[in-house]
Amino acid sequence: MELTRLFDLIPYQIAKYNKEVAFARKENGIWKTYSSQNLKKIVDNLSLAFLNQGVTEGDKVAIISENRPEWNFIDLALQQIGAISVPMYPTITSEDYAYIFDHAEVKMIFVGDQVIYDKAAQVAENRKIYSFDRLDGVEHWSALEEKGESGDLDALEASKAKVRPEDLFTIIYTSGTTGKPKGVMLTHSNVLSNLISVSHIMSPPPGSSKVLSFLPLCHIYERTASFCFIYLGFSVYYAENMEKIGENLKEVQPHVFNTVPRLLEKVYDKIVAKGYELTGIKKMLFFWALNLGLKYDPGADMGGWYNFQLKLANKLIFSKWREALGGNVMQINSGASALQPRLARVFWAAGIKVCEGYGLTETSPVVTASIGTKEEIRIGYVGKIVKDVQVKIAEDGEILVKGPNVMQGYYREPEMTAEVLKNGWFHTGDIGELDGEYLKITDRKKEMFKTSGGKYIAPQVMENKFKESLLIEQLIVVGDGRNFPAALIVPSFDGLREYCKRKDIPYTSDAEMVNKPEIKEKYQAEVDSYNKYFGKWEQIKRFTLLDKPWGIDSGELTPTMKLKRKIITQKYQRQIDEIYQA
Repeated sequence: MELTRLFDLIPYQIAKYNKEVAFARKENGIWKTYSSQNLKKIVDNLSLAFLNQGVTEGDKVAIISENRPEWNFIDLALQQIGAISVPMYPTITSEDYAYIFDHAEVKMIFVGDQVIYDKAAQVAENRKIYSFDRLDGVEHWSALEEKGESGDLDALEASKAKVRPEDLFTIIYTSGTTGKPKGVMLTHSNVLSNLISVSHIMSPPPGSSKVLSFLPLCHIYERTASFCFIYLGFSVYYAENMEKIGENLKEVQPHVFNTVPRLLEKVYDKIVAKGYELTGIKKMLFFWALNLGLKYDPGADMGGWYNFQLKLANKLIFSKWREALGGNVMQINSGASALQPRLARVFWAAGIKVCEGYGLTETSPVVTASIGTKEEIRIGYVGKIVKDVQVKIAEDGEILVKGPNVMQGYYREPEMTAEVLKNGWFHTGDIGELDGEYLKITDRKKEMFKTSGGKYIAPQVMENKFKESLLIEQLIVVGDGRNFPAALIVPSFDGLREYCKRKDIPYTSDAEMVNKPEIKEKYQAEVDSYNKYFGKWEQIKRFTLLDKPWGIDSGELTPTMKLKRKIITQKYQRQIDEIYQA
């Protein structure tokens, strides 16, 4: 059958795979599953209920929830009647909700739980709210579905027939690292073309593979992936929460999952921390294997002696890493920000294929993706340009993108749209280099800054390098208009505790430790060791250690864990000023 709209994926999956488990989520300790047939029935009932409630073509409906099958049900049901979903991050403020409700002209709201309901209800005004959890005084989504059970399926088919590939199916508000969020308008054909482009480079076999999903569905990365999983007949299991990912990986034993580099960094840091807890021969073997992995290049012939050692390391050490991920992982897709090359090396050495990609909400999202074979993976690059997408580098180094995946524009923002869409090319704001079909990201155009001496600094590249230190959790490079670059550093407090233990330094509190002269001296040594990778004008001359990590809830990170530079520099202006007054 021909696929022209995203909801066509439902009959397509039934015809090709007819899955017993299309989606699953844990409820009261038990995995509740939905088959392909369940999916179709629930989505059809909801579409009919929406029509009965007066929701029609072009109406906007907000979805604010953690990942769960109900999220997909509402999304697909709205598509079938030509309505437009407006997904939102559960973690943003009620003020953000109010702005998006009004700007997007939202008519109805779906929330996941009590916490989200309380925030949304403050600013919902007269909009109807349904919930996914059962909440006192709030109509449950299943009651809405029941209203559609007696609906006219012929009327639904007529409604579906009116939906065209070029129609909007969603408006996604970007996380707003630089001000008010913008509503990215995406059509069925935008996302459908993109998921088909990436589907052929997925390593796990169609029809029989499982996914663990934990990145937010309100972000285009996991959203497009979820459609791709339906297309490939993968069973999608939603993780209970971020704290239980490790446990869920062992239960589900997935073949693939998507992640962001920050989470891979945490996995790696936990593995290394456990290595430090070992003693004797076990500890020696662990760090022998780790150092072997850090030198690995999947595309190079490493030589007979290296290959023999790696085989042994895989048997003794790395096999336990794979078991911790469930034992079946064939591919991990990493996106949303830059992946440290050392992580790619060590995971590939361990037989765990981490495939980095690049894209934006405005490109549905995938522009480039890494192919999970030793012959085609290139560490340090974000993969090859995907099918049907064009990329070129502008004179100033900016990455430009053209293709069926590029958005229609920003909702109700024609001037902003004109700024980024010029002559058919989307201007990404990222700086990069092309080597044939392979793309390398070097920085974010708006994040680059000049010192007072006129030298350009690319902070993202530097930050990624410094975070390779086991003692550095987070770091931001500052110095716009100043006479040298400096940094705010959040220590890895687990790493710091381990260091203090090895050096017999009594550990009191995080706040006290960052002010101890011997700790500052250690961090100076760490900074010096990484400064050597950069030109003299780029090197960090001074830094301040902070005693609290940056987070989403506290406002320093976007929901995809990118730094909100403007917020951080405003929040820590006093510390930055003190660096330059010293």
